[in-house]
Amino acid sequence: MRAVTGNLVILAFIVIFSILVFGAAKEFSEARPLGDVLEENIDLKSVQLEQNSYIVDKNGDIVSEIYGPVNRINLTYEQIPENVKGAFLSAEDQSFYEHKGFDLAGIARAFIVNYQSESTSQGGSTITQQLVRNVYLSGEKTYERKLTELLYAYQLEKKLSKEQVIELYVNAVYFHNGIYGIEAASRYYFSKPAEELSLAQAAFLSSVPNSPERYNPLKYSERTHERKEWILQKMLETDRITREEFDNALEEEIVLSLQEKTDRYPDYVTYIHHELEQLISEKEGFSAQLRNAASGEEKQKTEQKLKERTKTILNQGVIIETALNPDLQDQAAKIVKQNTGGSLQAAAVIIDHTENETAAITGGTDYKKFDFHRGFQSYRQPGSSLKPLLVFAPFIEETGLKSKDIIDASPFSKNGYNPKNAGGGVYGRVAMETAFMNSYNTAAVRMMDTISPETAFSYMRGFDFTYLDNNEPALPAALGGLGNGVSVLEMAQAYTAFANDGVYKAPRGIRKVTDLNGNTLYEWGTGNKEVWSPETAGEINKMMNKTITSGTGRQAAFSAQGLIGGKTGTTNNYYDLWFIGSSNTYTSGVWVGYDTPAPVPSGNRQSHLHIWKQIMMEAQKISQ
Repeated sequence: MRAVTGNLVILAFIVIFSILVFGAAKEFSEARPLGDVLEENIDLKSVQLEQNSYIVDKNGDIVSEIYGPVNRINLTYEQIPENVKGAFLSAEDQSFYEHKGFDLAGIARAFIVNYQSESTSQGGSTITQQLVRNVYLSGEKTYERKLTELLYAYQLEKKLSKEQVIELYVNAVYFHNGIYGIEAASRYYFSKPAEELSLAQAAFLSSVPNSPERYNPLKYSERTHERKEWILQKMLETDRITREEFDNALEEEIVLSLQEKTDRYPDYVTYIHHELEQLISEKEGFSAQLRNAASGEEKQKTEQKLKERTKTILNQGVIIETALNPDLQDQAAKIVKQNTGGSLQAAAVIIDHTENETAAITGGTDYKKFDFHRGFQSYRQPGSSLKPLLVFAPFIEETGLKSKDIIDASPFSKNGYNPKNAGGGVYGRVAMETAFMNSYNTAAVRMMDTISPETAFSYMRGFDFTYLDNNEPALPAALGGLGNGVSVLEMAQAYTAFANDGVYKAPRGIRKVTDLNGNTLYEWGTGNKEVWSPETAGEINKMMNKTITSGTGRQAAFSAQGLIGGKTGTTNNYYDLWFIGSSNTYTSGVWVGYDTPAPVPSGNRQSHLHIWKQIMMEAQKISQ
């Protein structure tokens, strides 16, 4: 009885609604137009359907598709295949180009069927109504919702052309298994773009949205085939296909070819998500807000807004062009794994300093996407690998001394601070390069004391160390004693200034971010900073070369033309092993240790040198 009553209500509404819409009765001539009333009460906001974003490597190849529960690739009206349009129009709404958003005849037919069966099984919905249901309303089957749907559909067709309605509809409809829109459906079920679909395949896919669960091709393909044949029959009846096309489509065998989501290089992709957030933060003012936050709570709110903004950008559909070198990334991950074992971890960063681009980065052994990333999220004490940046280069800049000039490496004591050399060695006056390549602690501390810790730290502020300002300038920092530590990425970035004649430009993984039409949305600025003079950089490079040929980094040596050099770093009790250095093209940083600090076993205490050497040798091969 309730179903009958509901159907009568809808029928009565149709009669009244039709009179109001078409203004047929003279009595209504002085009433407010229905369109004005609907305009005030129905807010049809512009629709921007979520769609996939992409990360591409240096060659323009997709390495990661970005989407969550919604896998969608939007097409324009012109890009939608005619067979797809024809299938939907023939099956769902044959009078689409004649009605104003709703089909009175269709609703009447549905009313008769529902009245006779005392149910609501027949909907009579037009494509416009279905679009309204998918985008603006819920899918609940109530008469109240149905009436609202009619009003929205009528209003929507006043705002959009028929072509725009079709475009939105075909992109919005659900194809089950998290797939929305015909393009994503075609790629997922047949591993090809929609423009390559055959007539039979187009009809097959167009069957699914009518009842995605019932016609799920992965579970009920026989049902999908039955509806496909019904759709082809409707296309024939409406003269959208010929009898020959119909017969050929019925005979065609449908073979699914599922396409998995592209998601490679988890180490690099995870970092790019982080850098994208940094880029948006810099370009849209979040960075300044975070710096000026008056409280932890205010900072937390700003960080949340930044994450939401980044998510919004990704949901709009963008292409993130990166400097990823796939071959080098593969080799770096492989080499890191070969030189670690058990819970011993390692991370490596490879920067093309000729382009100031991050070519590869690893997050740890057997890294999984979005896990803790040891390349940029782990902050550890750098040991002596910090000396070139914090001690030797500032000392040369301030004093004008050269690598072969004599300095004092004898025991040092000041205000109760008495640094010791590795192994307890005691030295006297030595060449600066000797103190550098053998990592004499007493020499480094005395050099910092000569120019003052404050002066030494002033040079470090030219780089991008996250926690540098959390450290009070003090002599122990000369040996890598920093409160919050540094990341492998930060160290490798800073060392590029030595390879670039003292000029620092923050290396990035992201080249630019564009919309899907190629319009640039974000890209990093081009500002350079001269941190050291070319002469100072040259002196450091000489000493780093000596370190590899004759000093603590001898096991990292390999044959190369031009620049090659680096600096080791080892913290107390062998908790952290570092090596940072450069060749003509690449600057690479390597860290080895345990996530929970513990001594690295004696058999692995050269692994940082082996990893660096092998990575740089592979980089040399790849760049040739």
